[in-house]
Amino acid sequence: MTDEFAPGLLGRRCWLELATGERITLPIERWRSEPSPGDELLLRHCTGPTLDIGCGPGRLTAALLARGVPALGTDVSPVAVRLARAAGAVAVRRDVFERQPGEGRWRHALLADGNIGIGGDPVRLLTRVRELLCAGGSALVEVDPPGTGLRRGRARLSTNDTDDTRWFDWAWLGADAVPETAEVAGLSVGWLREAGGRWFTKLART
Repeated sequence: MTDEFAPGLLGRRCWLELATGERITLPIERWRSEPSPGDELLLRHCTGPTLDIGCGPGRLTAALLARGVPALGTDVSPVAVRLARAAGAVAVRRDVFERQPGEGRWRHALLADGNIGIGGDPVRLLTRVRELLCAGGSALVEVDPPGTGLRRGRARLSTNDTDDTRWFDWAWLGADAVPETAEVAGLSVGWLREAGGRWFTKLART
């Protein structure tokens, strides 16, 4: 397991550098802040046991637990898991494609903060998430705005003083590409909406 996002998790300004030369600044302030209006949309739709995939510093996991909702954060980053636990979250270090605690019994799974990009293939990731959910369960996913489609590529994390980090596969899923992507993964679109300048979708296990 690697820890590409550790600088951002620790509060350093950083961005994703794409193979095309494009740079995407990461919202590191949001990762460690109180839940935002967009976060609230996700949180209020978590009505039962929730797996927060790529939990980062654990703001969503901790917020759910504070509301009495059973929740577990999972992340490949040891830094993320340490920060999440310090924030009051329950978190484990685990790759989403490995065996998960409570597999097949989660009511909800969260993919916030661009985590739909994990592994570089949203169909594969959502198919895996479907396996983690119970019958009638749902994935609550943050996506890009309409008109951006589905993009796959190579990226690496860069800071002002590092540019030699490892390249990895990543993806971006726009709201306009959600229905087709969800259908291939065996999920159905419950809703698709904007909140706080961000876009989200609820995908139900079919």
